[in-house]
Amino acid sequence: MEKPVIEIQQMSKTYELGGETVKALREVSLQINEGDFLSIIGPSGSGKSTFMNMIGCLDKPDSGEYLLDGKVVSSMKDKELAAIRNSKIGFIFQHFNLLNKLSALENVELPLVYRGIAIKERRKKAIESLERVGLGERIHHLPTQLSGGQQQRVAIARALAGDPPVLLADEPTGALDSKTSKELLNMLKELNGRGQTIVIITHDLEVAREASRIVRIQDGQLFENGGDWFESSRVYQDGIQEYQEQ
Repeated sequence: MEKPVIEIQQMSKTYELGGETVKALREVSLQINEGDFLSIIGPSGSGKSTFMNMIGCLDKPDSGEYLLDGKVVSSMKDKELAAIRNSKIGFIFQHFNLLNKLSALENVELPLVYRGIAIKERRKKAIESLERVGLGERIHHLPTQLSGGQQQRVAIARALAGDPPVLLADEPTGALDSKTSKELLNMLKELNGRGQTIVIITHDLEVAREASRIVRIQDGQLFENGGDWFESSRVYQDGIQEYQEQ
């Protein structure tokens, strides 16, 4: 039986912007199981960023329920949410968010420092994480001494160091060239093959296609038939390109 890591039921979120009420999420429900590789795709303004903030415990819904690794987080206070973020979710950001004055090893250690893990143990975990992403020989390099792809690998190692149930990747290939993006996605697939649950937030059809599940978000609503939508979108885009080339 599949074990759910994330369970979201009837989640809604509304904002007031410029005197207008924006319904960013409209009673969305989603279950992500242990070992899933899921992409959530949608254009700007679709509710994608809001939903990512909810999954990442960076914001709270107006209504609905959210369970992460069996814990009800939808009604938690800010301090509790911070603790959940630090232990249950590994974040991978588009622009890496590395500290340039710290080595790769020190960057990976940082979230473990916040968790109060002893020096010897956190160093061991950080080195193991860097080895998992193929950077065992680069642990003492500064971010400025690493390529974009290597910096993103450091960011992934940092996310993995605390053994989180979920890796949440926000546009992880956005700052990378196409070749490096493909290498990164292959690495994420390898991690998923070892059992890691991965959620990618993206607007890129090609990136979304690499996941085993595609969920589309549009106007604050979720549609699980993301794969079918992807195929129809690709056919449409191919048709436009063919027309332009004539």
